[in-house]
Amino acid sequence: MSFFALRARGYDRAHPLTLLTASLTILASTFRAISLIRRERPDVVVGFGGYVSLPVGLAAVLTRTPLVLHEQNSVPGLANRVLSRWARAVGVTYERSADSLRHPSRAVLTGNPVRAAVLEADRATGRLAFGIAPGEVLLLVFGGSRGARHINRVMVANASVLIAEEGARVVHVAGHQEAGETRAALESSGVDAGRYEVVDYLDDMGAAIAAADLVLARAGATSIAEITAIGRAAIYVPYPYATDDHQTLNARTLESVGAGVVIPDAELDEPEFPKAVRGLLQEEERRATMAAASKAMGRPHATDSLIDLVRGSAAPSLAKRS
Repeated sequence: MSFFALRARGYDRAHPLTLLTASLTILASTFRAISLIRRERPDVVVGFGGYVSLPVGLAAVLTRTPLVLHEQNSVPGLANRVLSRWARAVGVTYERSADSLRHPSRAVLTGNPVRAAVLEADRATGRLAFGIAPGEVLLLVFGGSRGARHINRVMVANASVLIAEEGARVVHVAGHQEAGETRAALESSGVDAGRYEVVDYLDDMGAAIAAADLVLARAGATSIAEITAIGRAAIYVPYPYATDDHQTLNARTLESVGAGVVIPDAELDEPEFPKAVRGLLQEEERRATMAAASKAMGRPHATDSLIDLVRGSAAPSLAKRS
């Protein structure tokens, strides 16, 4: 497998000049991509959105190479909206995404691919790894690979309330940049670190989600895909500055079918927040109902569905080899 790097850059809407510089960079990379496509002669080009996909996607169009896109969020980004005009098919995670595409009829509900390690995660193994005893209720908290400062601060501020119930445990993934400060704040609060554990990062997130009884997380596409693939009750706190507020729309879709609860970031400091979290930790039946709805929304076969879509949309040479 070969890798070819192409330059690409986004633009800042508050600074119009960056639109010009970004466009020139993308234009130059498009010509470079055309050269690569003519040399490598791929059967199909697949784009996953973001400005980095524009040069190759445009090059595919200009060289008449079949183009397939995948959109992981409920609101398609600018690149996918533009390229969907020429794409043979667009794999989507949410049905509502099709309405924002140039040709809604070409959208196929595939789901968002999830790593095999997540799909293979086992609850019993996960709970053993984290030392969760039978009867204990585990809350898993994470805000993405770099953590989420507001979530970190609010969770530590309410730590004593959240583990007030006997048997309540918390594993809090604070992120590399935030973990030290979060751990220090927890220590100064006097909360039992044995019942409220702060970690920088987890390599096996699948095991952590499988071990959890309740998850509190941002509403990014990958996080939601992993939580629903395993099927866990969840509280989603959408990142408020996501483009087109797509995280809120991602989460609201789950909430509408009972697969999660949405708490806006702006409401984390309200007294109702710890009450809501503690309430779910206490209500086993409600968590079970929510987990079942979450599982129903999950698409563990998303990778295979997307592969089938790519093969079916590709040039005849690839279809014959499949």
